[in-house]
Amino acid sequence: MEKEKAKQRIKELTEQLNHHNFLYYVEAKPIIDDFEFDKLLKELEDLEKLYPEFQEADSPSIRVGGQVTKEFISVEHGYPMLSLGNTYSEEELIDFDQRVHKLILDPVEYICELKFDGVSISLIYTNGLLEKAVTRGDGVRGDDVTANVRTIRSIPLKLKGNDFSGEIVVRGEIIMPRKGFDDFNMERVEIGESPFANPRNAAAGSLKMQDSAEVAKRPLDNFVYYLMGQNLPFKSHKESIEALKNWGFKVSAHYRLCNSIDEVISFISEIGMLRSKLPYDIDGIVIKVNSLKQQEMLGFTAKSPRWAISYKYKAEQATTRLKSIDYQVGRTGAVTPVANLEPVQLAGTVVKRASLHNADVIEKLDVRIGDYVFIEKGGEIIPKIIAVDMSKRDLFSEPVTFLNNCPECGTLLLRNEGEAAWYCPNDDFCPPQIKGRLEHFISRKAMNIDSLGEGKIEMLFDHGKVRTVADLYSLKYEDLFGLEKVIAGKDSGKDKKLSFKEKTVENILNAINTSRNIPFERVLYALGIRYVGETVAKKLARHFKSMDKLMAATLDDLLGVEEIGDRIAGSLLEYFLVPAHLQIISQLRDAGLSMEQPEAAILSEKLSGRVFVVSGVFSQFSRDQIKQMIELHGGKNASSVSGNTDFLLAGDKMGPEKRKKAEQLGVKIITEEEFILMLE
Repeated sequence: MEKEKAKQRIKELTEQLNHHNFLYYVEAKPIIDDFEFDKLLKELEDLEKLYPEFQEADSPSIRVGGQVTKEFISVEHGYPMLSLGNTYSEEELIDFDQRVHKLILDPVEYICELKFDGVSISLIYTNGLLEKAVTRGDGVRGDDVTANVRTIRSIPLKLKGNDFSGEIVVRGEIIMPRKGFDDFNMERVEIGESPFANPRNAAAGSLKMQDSAEVAKRPLDNFVYYLMGQNLPFKSHKESIEALKNWGFKVSAHYRLCNSIDEVISFISEIGMLRSKLPYDIDGIVIKVNSLKQQEMLGFTAKSPRWAISYKYKAEQATTRLKSIDYQVGRTGAVTPVANLEPVQLAGTVVKRASLHNADVIEKLDVRIGDYVFIEKGGEIIPKIIAVDMSKRDLFSEPVTFLNNCPECGTLLLRNEGEAAWYCPNDDFCPPQIKGRLEHFISRKAMNIDSLGEGKIEMLFDHGKVRTVADLYSLKYEDLFGLEKVIAGKDSGKDKKLSFKEKTVENILNAINTSRNIPFERVLYALGIRYVGETVAKKLARHFKSMDKLMAATLDDLLGVEEIGDRIAGSLLEYFLVPAHLQIISQLRDAGLSMEQPEAAILSEKLSGRVFVVSGVFSQFSRDQIKQMIELHGGKNASSVSGNTDFLLAGDKMGPEKRKKAEQLGVKIITEEEFILMLE
């Protein structure tokens, strides 16, 4: 493509993709699907690699991340991030209103907003472009997390419109919505990582990660609620919020202008009943004087503004009796205990069940059948047991003994050293594990067979149509048409019949056929190998390039891959030793699924024939990016230093053994800066 045409196309794609990002992440009204979006983004990324000088400042490719931050720089806030006074009672709200009216004789309007349970962030824009993002810190100084914040798609990199100039500061809250949090935690458990305690901790931990490419994969979102800057034309807080919305920021729809403290209290009560149904956590309501002039007149104390206060909801609790404990088996074989409770009203819903997580939690709580337990929602959808009411315990109650055998197939359970969960090792013949693997295989991040959902997979399994993921690709029209399943009615008491009709069958077969085009790294993830999550699957696919090479890999070969440890390597070796697994892979290959990683287009031959070992942490690029650059310029990557190695590319915290071996073999050791010079 000619330079001028490439420049124009990059500009067009940038505008187009940013518009789709806004529609999806801010307006929640997408007009294209993920496949179309990814296709356009890939075209943009390819053009930017060829013509990096034409990359726009707000390029959506920046959202993918890749910058590694070894140390977060401390930055002084231009406007201190003060804390708000908290209250838990209506009386204290009335006191606040009286204090305001002692200083302001004119009528006062209040604006009420949701108090998000996340991480406060200060966004600095210069002439409409995001320049810096800083955490709250101690209120005076915070950490510069710009590289990570750029990956959050609901935060504009460039503002819409032109009614702004100079520097403006936008305050907001970075959150992790509950659905994204639950999915994210599930992935962590599947690969053997500890789950985060709540969405706020997950958001805070994500913001301080060193690799922004990893942050980009986390389901972070953002709402903004305050604007500051010199000579702004707005007279009220409501006007500034409307301006933020017009500039492309995500502003909560749940805010209200109130003419009295009674209206404020009414709004707090209204949101209190609604908050359990919100898709994200809030822990209160922020009340601000709406007039900016009146805010200025009221001023500040040493720690907080006099014109604002936050009302915090108390975590809702209830007491009920533990009737029994069920044990559920997940797709990886992990056995999760679930408490069956006497129904009790809590935060607007009737609670009948609560997760007990694992055997250690049962032991720590010392919870027993028949105990009266305290349960709490605290803004979360899934209730948790927080304590036992010992005053009501039966003297003859006995401690709970965790199961020895799988509740589904009877196999003796195992527990790996250092892990909290008990597992059923009968992964190929335990029904819930089989169904779980099928559901994982069709999921959006795996094979994306969107016409098959959980109920339909169960239907196919129960009718004996599928037993392995490979069976999906043998399904024919006559296998599906007319299948029926009766679903018991939960509320109405009336049973419902699910049946596969002509259109349903066509949609299923079309979706299965389309999934044959899914790339190898997602096929590998879809297999559901224990500890091989989405990120690990990508690293393995890009390192070994094909399923055959991965299956032939030794323990040392696997450990040579970045971030692959003993546990993941051991799981892979065990998986490929099972003949049934090899048969499934063979059947998937015969069905036309991709078993090879496509080679990246070569940009130059500058590194042709050169073998590199990359080790350590780098300042300008991630290790994956450097390895990709080596291949794009004709070089080869190796995992360990040998006599064939030409260069050891050394970053910070590089393993001393690699350096020692390179020195012994006379391999040239180069820095990141020297490597970049080789490409220029």
